[in-house]
Amino acid sequence: MKRRHLLLGSFSAAMLSAPAVRAQGKPIRIIVPYAPGGPIDLTARVLAERVKDSLGTVIIENRPGGGGNIGADVVAKAAPDGSTIGIAATATHAINPWLFGKMPYDAARDFAPITQMVRVPNVLVMNTQTATRLKIASVADLIAYAKANPGRLNYGSGGNGSAGHLAGEMFKRDAGIYAVHIPYNGGNPAQLALLSGQVDFNFDNLATAAPNIRAGKLKALAVTTLHRSPSLPDAPPVADTLKGFAIDTWWGLVAPAGTPPETIHRLNQAFVAALNAPETKARFASLMAEPVPTTPEEFGRFMHAELAKYEKVVKASGAKVD
Repeated sequence: MKRRHLLLGSFSAAMLSAPAVRAQGKPIRIIVPYAPGGPIDLTARVLAERVKDSLGTVIIENRPGGGGNIGADVVAKAAPDGSTIGIAATATHAINPWLFGKMPYDAARDFAPITQMVRVPNVLVMNTQTATRLKIASVADLIAYAKANPGRLNYGSGGNGSAGHLAGEMFKRDAGIYAVHIPYNGGNPAQLALLSGQVDFNFDNLATAAPNIRAGKLKALAVTTLHRSPSLPDAPPVADTLKGFAIDTWWGLVAPAGTPPETIHRLNQAFVAALNAPETKARFASLMAEPVPTTPEEFGRFMHAELAKYEKVVKASGAKVD
């Protein structure tokens, strides 16, 4: 009889901890605030598959629109019971709060961090023919040319307030140079403009630029991470020339604010294990994405620092979406 009570007690304790991740047996849904098919969506789907043994069914729900704000707001306003989590990205949690005149959520207060997922370097690229013609083979060469030829250089981006635009503004500020910003309607048109010689340089996402770098159409002058990227080991960091320069693309997992700490802990354990799996690293490497598993506290501090960094960059750029 004592053994039966002991077993029942153990079973009851296990049942009390299980709902900490999912409410009433509901599958977990990950809200991706962007359309299907992109790197953020693909990495979320990889992780959803890898955690099914520890967390059960995990559903990806795409909620694109508003520069990512629509999907992020769904997470912010969801029940804090572990059944709805979502992607926090550079745009949704660092750039948009300063770019948009009105935000539906508070990036600093409405979310509970779970773990950072990945970091994807941006890369400073030039059309190879343009670089050869201007005799630019390095970041130092680009800066020297810009200083010797004020206003002669321009750069393209996927639009005002985009990551490429803000990276360009940071570069101009730190290098003490001037270059004309030409915004395009998306990253692909901006890259086409660079390939055709309409603009002189771009800060592009490495995953997007890599095929043309390999084909010799684009020259990679530097990556924007503090250290060299395993995906592009021959390209030095911009920080080797401009100390402290760092601006890359990142995303991670968050839950609604108020989600119990034990729920966050269990989610963190499951997703960190998935991020550390060799199969995950290999799959992410094909997307030029580096897994960055963290504790919830580390991810929270990182997002806070990024939010503060981009406040200065966005305000200096003058970009605004009303």
